[in-house]
Amino acid sequence: MAQRPNFLLVITDQQSADHLGCYGARVLRTPHIDRVAAHGVSFDRFYVASPVCMPNRATLMTGRMPSLHGVRHNGIPLSLDAVTFTELLRAADYRTAMVGKSHLQNMIDSPAMLKGETATEARRLAPGRYEQEIATRWRDDPGHDLNLPYYGFDHVDLVIEHGDAAEGHYSRWLKARHPDPASLRGPANALASGAVTLPQAWRTSLTEDLYPTTYIAEKTVERLEAFAIDRTRPFFLKCSFPDPHHPFTPPGRYWDLYRPTDVELPRSWRVRPESMPPHVRQLHAERDGGTRIATTTFPFAATERETREAIALTYGMITMIDDAVGRILDRLDALGLAGDTIVIFTSDHGDFMGDHQLLLKGPIHYQSLIRTPFIWSDPLLPATGRRGQLAGHIDFARTVLARAGVAPANGMQGRALLPVIADGGVSGAREVLIEEEGQRTCLGFAKPVRMRSLVTVDARVSVYSSVQWGELYDLSDDPDEMVNLWDDPRGAALKTHMLERLGRSMIAAADRSPAPLGLA
Repeated sequence: MAQRPNFLLVITDQQSADHLGCYGARVLRTPHIDRVAAHGVSFDRFYVASPVCMPNRATLMTGRMPSLHGVRHNGIPLSLDAVTFTELLRAADYRTAMVGKSHLQNMIDSPAMLKGETATEARRLAPGRYEQEIATRWRDDPGHDLNLPYYGFDHVDLVIEHGDAAEGHYSRWLKARHPDPASLRGPANALASGAVTLPQAWRTSLTEDLYPTTYIAEKTVERLEAFAIDRTRPFFLKCSFPDPHHPFTPPGRYWDLYRPTDVELPRSWRVRPESMPPHVRQLHAERDGGTRIATTTFPFAATERETREAIALTYGMITMIDDAVGRILDRLDALGLAGDTIVIFTSDHGDFMGDHQLLLKGPIHYQSLIRTPFIWSDPLLPATGRRGQLAGHIDFARTVLARAGVAPANGMQGRALLPVIADGGVSGAREVLIEEEGQRTCLGFAKPVRMRSLVTVDARVSVYSSVQWGELYDLSDDPDEMVNLWDDPRGAALKTHMLERLGRSMIAAADRSPAPLGLA
C-alpha cells in the first residue's frame, strides 16, 4: 500500500447539496456516488467561499478567499502567479491531471460590464496568457491549446461552457466522431421536447455517447490507466463535469428519465410574499407582471411547472454523471488503484432549484445556493458517517495537502479537516464567511452587488454595500429561511451578535502573505 495516497476529485457544476440520494433525495437515483458516501464521510454543512463559478473554483485551488486571490467575480482570471495546491503537490513529486471544466480563466470574450476608475490598475495580473479557456479561440484556431503546467496540472483535457454547447478539447474529440457536430448542437437542432415549458431547456440531438459527460468519463479512465503504468509516484486527478449547470440538455434516455410530477418541491416553495427581502420580491413581481428575463445566467422566479421541469431535467443530468462516476470507480478498482486512492465528491456551488420559487443563482444566499455536497472516502484513513460541523471549500486545499504530507503555502486559509473526518466528535469551525461581488446592476440595486454573509451553527446574516436593509435568519427555528428578522425587534439581539461576528470574521480573513522580511 502506498505511503502517500492518490486523490480522485469529482466535482460537478451548480449542484445543490440535497440533489443526491445519499443527501436525502427520494426520487433521484445516484447509486454510485451513494456508494462513495457509504464508504466515507459526508458533510451536511459544507459551504462555498463564493456562490459563483470562477471565485469559488479559484478558492478551491488556492485555499484563499476571493478578496485575497483576486477573482472577486466571474470575468477576472486567476493570476498565473497564484500558488495552487496542485502546484505544491507537483513539487512534492505528485502527478497531476485535470479532465473537464476548469474555469480559472474567462470562457467567453465579451467585454466587461464593470469598468475601473482609470486605465491603470493598482494590482496587475502576472504576465502570461489569459485567453487560454476562451471558447471562440478553440473554435476558430485548430492549434489553440493550453500552456502546461496549467495552474499546477501537468495534463489537461479541457471542457468549456455547458450542456451541448461545450467546447475545448471536447469539441475536437466530438469532431473526430461525427462529420457535422454543429448539426447536433443548440435549440435550433433540438429534438421534439414534448410539453416542456422551462426556459433554457431543449432535448439535444447529441446522443449519450457524444455528450460531454461521456467524454469526461472516457478521458478520466484513460488518465487512470496511464497513472496505473507507473505506481511509484502518487497522483491527483480532477474530474470536473460542467453539468448539471443550465442549459437543461440531458441527452437520450436521461431527458425523460424523471417525470416532473414525481419530483418534490423544496419546503420553501410556499414562501409568504411579505416575508421576502426586496430583491426576491422584485423577481416575483417580474414573473407575475410578465417582465422577467429568464434567458441569462441570472436568477428568475419560476412557476411551479417550470420548477418541477427544472428539477426533473437536473436529476437526469445528475444521474448521467452518476453513471459516469460508476464507470470511473469500476476502472479504478479494476486497475488495483482503489485501495490507495481517496475519492472526493463536491460541487462548485448550488442552485436555487425552486427555493423561494427561484431558479439558477445570484446574490441571494439561501442555503440551496451556498451549501454543497462534500464526500471524502479514504481507504487509508477509514471513517464513515455524517459530519454536521461547519466547513467549506476554503478548507479544501489545506485538507488535501495535509493528507498528502505536503506543507501549505503561507497565506492559505481555512483548516485541514482531517480531525473532523477521522473523529466526528471533534468540533468544527464556529462560522463560515461568504463573499460575493458582481459586474451587473440588477435586482433593484443601484450599483453592482457587493455583499458578505456569515453562516454560524444557528444563524445567517447577509449585508449589502449599497442598501440599508439586509437579511437575518435564525436557522435553529427557521432552517428554510422563511422569516427575515433584519428589521424585526425579535431579532435585535441576534442581529447585533451576528454583525459583530461578521466583522471579526472579516478581520480574521485578512491576508497574511507575504510574511515580513524583518521587524521594521
